[in-house]
Amino acid sequence: MKTPVIVGAAECDLGVTNKSILELQAQAVSRALADAGLKISDVDGIATNAISRFSASSLADYLGIEPKFTDSTFAGGSSFEMYVARAYHAVASGQCNVVVISFASNQRSAKSRSLGGVVEHHTPEAQFETAYGPLFPLSYYAMAAQRYIHDVPNGRAALSEIAISAREWALLNPKAYRYGAASLTVAELEGADMISSPLRASDCCLVTDGGGAIIITNSEIAKGLKSKPVSILGFGESTTNTSMTTHRDLRVTGAKQSGDIAFAMAGVSRSDIDVVELYDSFTITTLLSLEGLGFAGKGEGADFVLDGKTRPGGSFPLNTNGGGLSYCHPGQYGILLLIEAVRQLRGECGDRQVANAKLAVAHGTGGILSTNATVILGAN
Repeated sequence: MKTPVIVGAAECDLGVTNKSILELQAQAVSRALADAGLKISDVDGIATNAISRFSASSLADYLGIEPKFTDSTFAGGSSFEMYVARAYHAVASGQCNVVVISFASNQRSAKSRSLGGVVEHHTPEAQFETAYGPLFPLSYYAMAAQRYIHDVPNGRAALSEIAISAREWALLNPKAYRYGAASLTVAELEGADMISSPLRASDCCLVTDGGGAIIITNSEIAKGLKSKPVSILGFGESTTNTSMTTHRDLRVTGAKQSGDIAFAMAGVSRSDIDVVELYDSFTITTLLSLEGLGFAGKGEGADFVLDGKTRPGGSFPLNTNGGGLSYCHPGQYGILLLIEAVRQLRGECGDRQVANAKLAVAHGTGGILSTNATVILGAN
């Protein structure tokens, strides 16, 4: 069996690009391959989604390659952490040698973001939930936040702190959408428009163009490349629900299962982790993931973040690029979690670099707290 490693990572253009999805995809792939020192002709595996029903074949056709391995699994924001597991096995077994995991969206340029509810009208949730007019996925996360705030006295303050912390990291990242903006204040957060109670505009991720790509190959090929390889130490996933009515506890997600599997595979503990990149579609997503992954106990995530430890210079570096709240959120953010984790482990992050970062967690959440996938990476 061969040893898979990550050898390339890059974003495409971010923000408002006025480019097509395939243009952005190709840009991300080309930049990641250049980062690795590889060519498009070296690629024999593709994992991607959201271009079309045949996303991997569409991208392969656009790039002019005929891959031996493809994956177009759609699980929302956690898809890309899931792809790491699939690509790992494909490379380890020799099915293919160089896999590109990529995503891009032009949702802001195209003004295509829809909050109109479930679109597959044949599904049970369309029949039993859409009739009540929820904003999808916003209102579902709002229900989880409402439950958390009801149960945990300082829950609202903790959600605000997550947004404040993300902004502080974004102010150190020139690529962040909010770079150059002012720090967030509690007064500003509390005065932001209410979108779906109790979530205000400041609790919600950005809506931007963007995306990126990472390159996975085996350690033998990596020896001849220019980039510093990053080890894939562990991964795990969990799928819990599609509809909200089947969610047994709004404060418990599949992050516990995916995290336990990943940490067991990696053979490391929570206290060993230096950098944590968590999906932050909404502030509540981050808080529930912190607890689910075991960095804080159930109901203890609020106290965990309120002392400021997740901000720059704190003891628990969290979402160090500014996250989906202040850096970029192209509709599915999971690939950007992986890119930031790789860069931190390589020591490439400039003013936001976490000193001596050796181990990183990238954790994706998809759907309405439906899917969770955890990846643990290590520096070499």
